Amino acid sequence: MNVLAGDIGGTKTLLALCDERARILLYRRYASKAFPHFRDVVATFLEEARARPDRACFGVAGPVVDDRCQATNLPWVFDARALESELGIPKVALINDFQANALAIPHLAGKDFVEIHAGNPVPNGPVAVLGAGTGLGEAFLFAFGNRYEVVPSEGGHTDFAPTNDRQIELLRYLRETLGKRVSYERILSGPGLHNIYRFLRDRGFGKERPEVAEAMAREDPAAVITRFARDGADPLCDTTLDVFCEVYGQEAGNLALQILARGGVFICGGIAPRIIERMRGEIFTRAYCDKGRMAPIVADIPVRVVMNPHAGLIGAAVAAIRL
Repeated sequence: MNVLAGDIGGTKTLLALCDERARILLYRRYASKAFPHFRDVVATFLEEARARPDRACFGVAGPVVDDRCQATNLPWVFDARALESELGIPKVALINDFQANALAIPHLAGKDFVEIHAGNPVPNGPVAVLGAGTGLGEAFLFAFGNRYEVVPSEGGHTDFAPTNDRQIELLRYLRETLGKRVSYERILSGPGLHNIYRFLRDRGFGKERPEVAEAMAREDPAAVITRFARDGADPLCDTTLDVFCEVYGQEAGNLALQILARGGVFICGGIAPRIIERMRGEIFTRAYCDKGRMAPIVADIPVRVVMNPHAGLIGAAVAAIRL
């Protein structure tokens, strides 16, 4: 049995033909905006693959309600029943793209992870998943029988809670510039990296260099910040990543406590793999474990970063197999 899996974002659409164990047999990447309708992308892939799968699942960046979804950053509307008819696939499912990433975790190999905090995971224990990318995704995995099920969450939109004086100033700055309510996603995301940078610049924590400002005018600011910080070329970008990793550690620790994630905490998303050396550093770990009386409990829960860029496809394939 072969299934069709998709990971759909505002920039790119990833499609894959997978076997009954969710292993990728054929993979293609398409520019999302090059196609007027999602069905056109899928039809192109199926023609190239010369395949007619009887099941498909697509992870979509947006909320899925009643098997329908309006993509967050695309003019595409997804309707599972309509896709069944248009594509000739008997069973089609839609899930949130981060839900697909979470579903992949039990099916990944050891080489797909980098451990950034050691601990003592409990087999089949609850698992917390979070990931900063365009936004901040959060989800939970709970074992039922012989498999894990995903419990989706919108926890990235919960209220940001500062833990030191600099973060209190950051909260005040974001309330002034973005509105009175500030969520974790305003900090732990690509746009959040830029928010931190602007705060540090505007509040005098560092001076902006002309070459960084020029690069930001041409490129995605988050990519510029990570590149200059990774190369050790800019102190302001370097401090931006310090604040980012600190808050990332705090929120990872929050999730570990909220469900007592004895099975571990896993970090997905596009940002963490690009700054993996920084994520492995003392700043993240110290913030993660800084939970007062609960510190010994959190310190015993490991944290791993998912490095496999096809995790979303694998998770969608798992969901398709279960249809």
